[in-house]
Amino acid sequence: MLVFPTSEQGLIAGVDEAGRGPLAGPVVAAAVILDPERPIDGLADSKTLSEKKRLALYQIIQEKSLAWSVAEADVREIDQLNILQATLLAMQRAVNKLSVQPHRVLIDGNRLPVLSIPAQAIVQGDRNIPSISAASIIAKVHRDQVMHAYAKEFPDFTFDLHKGYGTKQHLSELEKFGPLSIHRKSFKPVKVLL
Repeated sequence: MLVFPTSEQGLIAGVDEAGRGPLAGPVVAAAVILDPERPIDGLADSKTLSEKKRLALYQIIQEKSLAWSVAEADVREIDQLNILQATLLAMQRAVNKLSVQPHRVLIDGNRLPVLSIPAQAIVQGDRNIPSISAASIIAKVHRDQVMHAYAKEFPDFTFDLHKGYGTKQHLSELEKFGPLSIHRKSFKPVKVLL
């Protein structure tokens, strides 16, 4: 069941990330403030949606929300800070980039970035809170676009298919061609090859 925060709570920004698990590429976070006057049908955790549905909702969210933003922490930051801290950094950046200041922030998961606005972590928020679902869609589509660009830049790797995750295909590409500058050196399968 989706829970819509009431207007007495003021503007609520939902925040989620994409790309904590992959061996390559940035971790991406998005923040979305939905417009209560313009509800969006079909919002759900991005992982449960088909690519076609995600892309359609990505456009609608950008058109109908009061504000949205997307931010990254790059591979260098992931290797320096660790993936959790890099994720929190990307979330902080996404909230700070919003063109409208929210009154509260709801974040998917159980950890909070450092923010100047009251915030709450909600486990499985991407399934239950529409603004977090919207953020999960924005983050996932943005990250997929980054991986499609990498596939063109590094044609030996099928980043458009595995999105940087440690699939059999990706691991075999890593062994054959060696790690790239966009690989996370602190992640075990990459570390082993270095």
